[in-house]
Amino acid sequence: MKIGKYEIKHPIIQGGMGVGISWDKLAGTVSKEGGLGVISGVGTGYYKSDDFQIKTRRDKPVDVLNFYSKDALTTIIKNARKICGDAPLACNILYACNDYGRIVQDACEAGINIIITGAGIPTNMPEFTKDYPDVALIPIVSSARALKLICKKWKRYNKVPDAIIVEGPLSGGHQGFKYEDCFKEEFQLENIVPPVIEEAKNWGEDIPIIAAGGVWDKNDIDKFIEMGCAGVQMATRFIGTHECDADMGLKKVLIDAKEEDIKLVKSPVGLPARAVRTNLQFSIENKTAPKVVCISNCVAPCHRGVEAKAVGYCIADRLGAAYQGDLETGLFFTGSNGYKIDKLISVHELMEKLTKGE
Repeated sequence: MKIGKYEIKHPIIQGGMGVGISWDKLAGTVSKEGGLGVISGVGTGYYKSDDFQIKTRRDKPVDVLNFYSKDALTTIIKNARKICGDAPLACNILYACNDYGRIVQDACEAGINIIITGAGIPTNMPEFTKDYPDVALIPIVSSARALKLICKKWKRYNKVPDAIIVEGPLSGGHQGFKYEDCFKEEFQLENIVPPVIEEAKNWGEDIPIIAAGGVWDKNDIDKFIEMGCAGVQMATRFIGTHECDADMGLKKVLIDAKEEDIKLVKSPVGLPARAVRTNLQFSIENKTAPKVVCISNCVAPCHRGVEAKAVGYCIADRLGAAYQGDLETGLFFTGSNGYKIDKLISVHELMEKLTKGE
């Protein structure tokens, strides 16, 4: 799979997972094993290192500069490089992030090869990488219409996407669809991929299309490659690895989860998100959830805690708690297949299964 100037041995992108699910150990190991490892740029202020200090209040990063810490992101990328060497390495940075442009530039400055952006339509993404022409840009879309809008806007930068990720409504975390649309046949991944492939042909020769959302095994990979995709992105399955950066408590939540535990939940971002239903959801319903106090100011759609108070929890705080293994107050994102994780294996073993079959 070729993305920009980068060759990726296997047609597999490990999806970015914040807070702290895919940082240096997971992303570095995936790239070392021939996939594309993706560091999440979200919540880097939770990363622990003796190399820098993060300003915190109540053990949470204070405001944007600390929640999206440049020092932490630089250290994560440097440590991932120690694992994967010169292999291509990507960073996922949500368009909804406060300070999006600065975080993109921080990642480029730290030597990242590829930037992946979803959670919004990144119409000005190339603006922040103009000093880094070798950095490949991959927007995440959920429709051909979104891709058309991006490509039209990118014409002013004389740039087209180096690849496009098409994400269907079975992915973990935030969805690019309204709640009711997540269940409609017309919005399922198999049905939104072909129009995106056709739209991409209007903008350049052989722009790689990557299918994402509910991809689980080699059969899924083969199916989407036969449809005309260059590869797939998969995230949830990589949580079930020893190298995943999350606390063992978070991994155990998925190992113990049953299919009926995985639900779409309301989010302060204003779109549904898929997660394991745990004590947090019960405490929100019972009005016993932790009080919402906006400390980190993480995403623009939340309006500094206004939306968080409306849905009953702060997404930055609850994802931070999940990363630390707090089963009482954590928010545990997962794709629809998360219940299939029944034990931990190595990234090497997982890549063998995905490329050679179970």
